[in-house]
Amino acid sequence: MSLPQEFLPISRADMAERGWEQCDFVYVIGDAYVDHPSFGHAIISRVLESHGYKVGIIAQPDWKNPSSITVLGAPRLGFLVMGGNMDSMVCHYSVAKRRRKSDAYTPGGVMGKRPDYATYEYCRLIRKQFPQTPILIGGIEASLRRLSHYDYWADKMFPSILVDSGADLVLYGMGEKSIIECADALNSGLSVKDITFIRGTVYRADALMDGVDYEILPSSETVRQSKRAYAESFRIQYQNTDPFSGSALAEPCGDGYIVQNPPQYPLSTEEMDAVYVLPYTRRWHPSYDSLGGIPAIEEVKFSLTSCRGCFGACSFCALTFHQGRIIQSRSHESLLEEARLMTEDPEFKGYIHDVGGPTANFRKPACQKQIKVGACKDRQCLFPYPCRNMEVDHSDYLALLRKLRALPKVKKVFIRSGIRFDYLLADRDESFFRELVEYHISGQLKVAPEHISDPVLQRMGKPDRSVYNRFVRKYKRMNQLLGKDQYLVPYLMSSHPGSTMKEAVELAEYLRDLGYMPEQVQDFYPTPSTVSTVMYCTGYDPRTMEKVYTPTDPHEKAMQRALIQYRNPKNYALVLEALQKAGRMDLVGFGPKCLIRPRHKPVDHHDRPSQRQEQKPISRSGKKPGPQGGKRPDTHSGKTAQGSGSRNRNSTPPQSRRGPK
Repeated sequence: MSLPQEFLPISRADMAERGWEQCDFVYVIGDAYVDHPSFGHAIISRVLESHGYKVGIIAQPDWKNPSSITVLGAPRLGFLVMGGNMDSMVCHYSVAKRRRKSDAYTPGGVMGKRPDYATYEYCRLIRKQFPQTPILIGGIEASLRRLSHYDYWADKMFPSILVDSGADLVLYGMGEKSIIECADALNSGLSVKDITFIRGTVYRADALMDGVDYEILPSSETVRQSKRAYAESFRIQYQNTDPFSGSALAEPCGDGYIVQNPPQYPLSTEEMDAVYVLPYTRRWHPSYDSLGGIPAIEEVKFSLTSCRGCFGACSFCALTFHQGRIIQSRSHESLLEEARLMTEDPEFKGYIHDVGGPTANFRKPACQKQIKVGACKDRQCLFPYPCRNMEVDHSDYLALLRKLRALPKVKKVFIRSGIRFDYLLADRDESFFRELVEYHISGQLKVAPEHISDPVLQRMGKPDRSVYNRFVRKYKRMNQLLGKDQYLVPYLMSSHPGSTMKEAVELAEYLRDLGYMPEQVQDFYPTPSTVSTVMYCTGYDPRTMEKVYTPTDPHEKAMQRALIQYRNPKNYALVLEALQKAGRMDLVGFGPKCLIRPRHKPVDHHDRPSQRQEQKPISRSGKKPGPQGGKRPDTHSGKTAQGSGSRNRNSTPPQSRRGPK
């Protein structure tokens, strides 16, 4: 593996240098051009190149200027379109629908270089300029909108992205196999309208083919009118995300159908290795140097992707729909070679920032059954408790980490992409747990209990509170055994479906007892095609069709979020209102169990002695000590914590949010 000297063409001059008169594919992307395997466009373009196809890149074209899409001319086979590594709407807006201030995938972090609903807009632009040229769309934005779906930003149901974008095919999932099969079909002279047979694709059809066993979904028109119908439709989709057991799905739409072929089969280890050995430059295009570079690469530049897929299947996560539940992993040799390449980078300081994937400690399928016949349709591997057929084994991951630690020039190997603590607890061999604590934590370990109320955790698809408490105790004991002074940082989520004000107060009480207040909080974000989003928009849990209470009112969501940060003086009014609505005014007072104090202390001669005893002392300067005293204590380990990280940012209100036409 060695660093190449050239990027793929971004201009006619680049094409001329390669002796090209025409590209086979022109790839239009919503991100800046970064030729690194953590960026989807880099993988797809290099995979196509490795199969002999000529690919040009148009990154962040000006969607208001039609000529911006013509700079490389008409491609021989078709346009490829991807909105970006993130959904463009998530990239642009916080959960409160406020415009974010920066875009990490744009030069210098500048906001506004791509449109809202970027995949739709780029396709419309292409279709106007090149009405007969095939358009193939992929990436997270297209993948999760492949069938009728709820759009949080417009607060309504949208049909398949194929309807409003004008694209010909959706390539859902990771796409390496699908894109080559599509490219070969087009290269053979087949019309894009006849490409109806490739796994991992979605297409429009006037009629269904004979001899195919379709699962017929409720029509696009029906799910727009009936919330229950959408929940039932999603349940069928969710049960057909496995490549071994999944059926073709057909959704009536207008006078025809939107047809989803079964998912592509997972990549083998050899196929994964082949993807990551391709000649990536592993940096942003040099045209961005003067603009400040691309901030997003900093988090991944010295990180290793060891696996794909996740059998954790959290309700609020889209991975089941995008990467699937079957784990795919790279070989030790492939990862070690990439790590050696990193160590030759002049900016490498000796630290590998991460070795993981969606879940770092998943390195193989949950059980042997998944390898042969796929994941279970109606059962999860870890929820509500670990399946008895699940093979819990960290030995391969541990062996990999030991090899990486032993490399010359490597000082430390961190794990930052997150671990499943319930899977770790299920392992009777504590070797990995011990070495995780001893070698792979940078002072703090981030974990995601998400909540502590069992009714909410049940809707999240997360283990109950007792499992997390057991992990906390074990983590503390292991730190004490190794003489470490490290702490846990829990990710917590407010306003998830199933959370009434009662459960929100319960979470606040839990944090009170820990003596811990997160500096930042993630409010549930209803992104397309997750179980939780379906609960949010329909009021039904699609797995069981049970009715679910869901906080959707912005003010109620603000109260639930404020309860997690009840110590913040700015949240006082919201916390007081929340406690009133929950009937928990017993938590307003001066006792040790109270969350907030009354703004105006009542005059009660009988209560004065006890109130005086609980008042904080006045310093000699006449000032009362602050309520938190600077650093906050973390009672998981006795160490003070500075922050919990953020998965959400709030910015200024958007000026406009135009959805698909």
